[in-house]
Amino acid sequence: MALSIALAVSNRLLPIAGAFLCLMAAQLAVASCTPEPAPYASRIAVVR
Repeated sequence: MALSIALAVSNRLLPIAGAFLCLMAAQLAVASCTPEPAPYASRIAVVR
């Protein structure tokens, strides 16, 4: 009985766990990319 309940719950959570793994992999891929440095011409000078 307990085994069948555990299997049913794990079958329901399997797609959710896969989605979380994909999201974590995507975050790691984006975090590993270095951002492009902003060109100095795009900075706005503050005049007082």
